[in-house]
Amino acid sequence: MTTTGRTVPSGRRLTLLAAGALAAAALVAGCGSSGGGSSSSSAGHTGNPGQSQGTLMTEHDATLGTLVTDGQGFTLYRFDQDTDNPPATHCTDACAALWPPELANGSGSADLKGIDAKLVSTVTRPDGSHQLTLNGWPLYRYAPDTKPGETKGQGVGGTWFAATPTGDKAMPTGGGTPSTPSGGGY
Repeated sequence: MTTTGRTVPSGRRLTLLAAGALAAAALVAGCGSSGGGSSSSSAGHTGNPGQSQGTLMTEHDATLGTLVTDGQGFTLYRFDQDTDNPPATHCTDACAALWPPELANGSGSADLKGIDAKLVSTVTRPDGSHQLTLNGWPLYRYAPDTKPGETKGQGVGGTWFAATPTGDKAMPTGGGTPSTPSGGGY
């Protein structure tokens, strides 16, 4: 295989083919599609079965400022393809596996620490579950955030941003533009 006049070693060729296949699969699974499929994830967190859903609190991040987290300290995000007025969630199926929705607890209310209760509500997801919203924006976790305080989802695809206590997009405190990591952008 040659690219731009160079011969690519066969091991690298396989890597390039695999990367291309993964990228194609991600496009096919497209989270922002107009299909209204059900969420494949009914748990707010993968790998955290004892998690207390419905807790919103604030944490300070050195780069992004004050962020909203769940009860275990995992960063919560908002998705630009969702809407806040009226609140609507558009991250379902494969998207919801990568970006699990933050679900309301069984009582329908959230335990709030540092968040104005007037800004918190829920939206009914296509599968009938109730997802927490902040100032109308549905809230999600990012599965690759494996430790409390991580913000790997910030700027993904130019459409995912950590949520501030007012429901706005978190931006770097230096006033720069958000990073746009590739992969999983949906």
